[in-house]
Amino acid sequence: MEDFNWMIGGPQGSGVDTAANIFGKTCGYGGLYVYGRREYHSNIKGLHSYFHLRISPTEVLANVNDVDLLAAFDAETVFRHIGEVSEGGGIIVDENQVNTRLGDVPSLPKEFKSDFSKHLENKGLKDGLNDLLEDAERRGVKVFRVPYTVLLEQVSDRLGMEKLSRATQMINTLAVGISFGLLNYEITLIERAVKAVFAEKPNIAEMNLLAIKHAYNYANETFEKMLKYASPETSVEEERIFLSGNQAVAIGKVLGGCRIQTYYPITPAADESIYLEAHEILETVNPDLKVGVIVIQTEDEIAAINMASGAALTGARASTSTSGPGFSLMVEGLSWAGNNEVPIVLTYYQRGAPSTGLPTRHGQDDLRFAIHGGHGEFPRIVLASGDIKECFYDAVTAFNYAEIFQMPVIHLIDKALANSSQTYSRFDIKDVKIQRGDILKEPMFTGEGFKRFAFTETGISPRVLLGTKNGVHWYTGDEHDEFGHISEESDLRIKMMEKRMGKLETVDKIVSISERVNFFGDHEARNMIVSWGSPKGAIIEALNKLNHEDSSLGFLQIRMVHPLPSRQITEVLKNAERIIDVEMNYSSQLAGILAEKTGISADFQILKYSGRPMTTTEVYNALKLILSGRAPKRQVLTYGS
Repeated sequence: MEDFNWMIGGPQGSGVDTAANIFGKTCGYGGLYVYGRREYHSNIKGLHSYFHLRISPTEVLANVNDVDLLAAFDAETVFRHIGEVSEGGGIIVDENQVNTRLGDVPSLPKEFKSDFSKHLENKGLKDGLNDLLEDAERRGVKVFRVPYTVLLEQVSDRLGMEKLSRATQMINTLAVGISFGLLNYEITLIERAVKAVFAEKPNIAEMNLLAIKHAYNYANETFEKMLKYASPETSVEEERIFLSGNQAVAIGKVLGGCRIQTYYPITPAADESIYLEAHEILETVNPDLKVGVIVIQTEDEIAAINMASGAALTGARASTSTSGPGFSLMVEGLSWAGNNEVPIVLTYYQRGAPSTGLPTRHGQDDLRFAIHGGHGEFPRIVLASGDIKECFYDAVTAFNYAEIFQMPVIHLIDKALANSSQTYSRFDIKDVKIQRGDILKEPMFTGEGFKRFAFTETGISPRVLLGTKNGVHWYTGDEHDEFGHISEESDLRIKMMEKRMGKLETVDKIVSISERVNFFGDHEARNMIVSWGSPKGAIIEALNKLNHEDSSLGFLQIRMVHPLPSRQITEVLKNAERIIDVEMNYSSQLAGILAEKTGISADFQILKYSGRPMTTTEVYNALKLILSGRAPKRQVLTYGS
């Protein structure tokens, strides 16, 4: 197995995520690398959700279009994803559902039924699930019809359950057991993963382990050697972790000294705060000393950002976390923080927009909003992570920037990163430093008070924390003088605006270019890709493949999108014959900002705004079309259910 793609799907609330975590952890324990993507509807239960895991002995950075083994709980999963299963791959399906017809699935939307019916008609197929499965078998796909009900009854009997309905909750783990049985994967690794996933519920772990083993043995005995894929013999000495973007940000915040996190629940941001809540009491080297992160669910997003600002003024490293609609409510508080030079961190998880849009789907529509949202002009840093590892380190860096430059920092992420999971070697933290900037412990002053907003060459004033002796100063929403007293004098207004906005030039001088952009591929390439955020992994994999095919490609990843390192970007792009913009919004927002700041326009655009992340397959095909001279200026990608 060089590269194996496993997808599990079923109704929301049926344990898709749990099954995927067991599968991913098991593969990780076996020394394999995993990249997983979670897709789900915005309702609580019932509608379709799925998890796509890509498994490989070498590191993988994104998903691809193919599915090698589809593990379905229900008929809808097969209807939706059967076309993605590769030749030689397999489909695990409930034998009791093979006679289901397309019209019999109430959770399928009418748009899907209409489009899929036309597709079947064009292929000369009927709309029964069994007709589709037989067609898949003709093109080389193996179909594994599994008697889920019989297996559940057998497991229920062995557990002494009187009601079969209790056992139906384990259908997800049966699918995992069938999958690993087909792959002949090491059973001890599965046991380890199940115990890890249900670490706080040992009885539940034992029940699910019994179900997995039963299904594993059934698959071994019934479908022996029917699947062309087999798990490799692997071993790994290093410790590895398997985590999501939400978890990476939360852990990074703790490492970065976060002590206050405020939030109002919203997808996909809330998962970060929930994870922090679950781990808010932290052990230290000293067994008698414990520290904690205070996590506060506020009444709304307005309260969340204002509470974070108040905490930051006392000296706590404070952050809040939200998504697009929540950020809309926060902009007044963000403006207040900008006016008062408050060092807060706002983690912004983009999702499909506008308005409520696609609450649980992906998007990169809010770049300009993150840069400009607020009343008037005030400095901020917008830092965009491109992968889960960057999410972790950027969570620390965001606090450092906030306190060094005394301004809000927006850590811009997206749903694809938040809800994807990946295997990594343990993150190296030995060089991670907490940098708090210019804080005075007891300022010397005359009877006038402390000049909190003193004019300086850099725009950065020494600050004191609320409650510091001799540190009396004022905070207000109005324009103010150096002490913080309200003032509307025009000369002072000009000086104070220039002081605040001048910090962006200070950021430009102080922050190294290596912290603001990444470059991959050929520095002298004729074709230069520019992008930001989560398309990074798919771009790198596509670029590496094309460069092995003797193409000339480079990739400039913009990490600090504001203030933009315009001079260095111009230097990289000025000699390129083709500039290719890749991003996940309708209007090529980054390309527009680059043209505005550098005068350099993109020659081609590869865009996606369907609410589903880009895959390596899509990006490779789109770039190949450009390199062949056959591409339109604007390509819109559409893969994903």
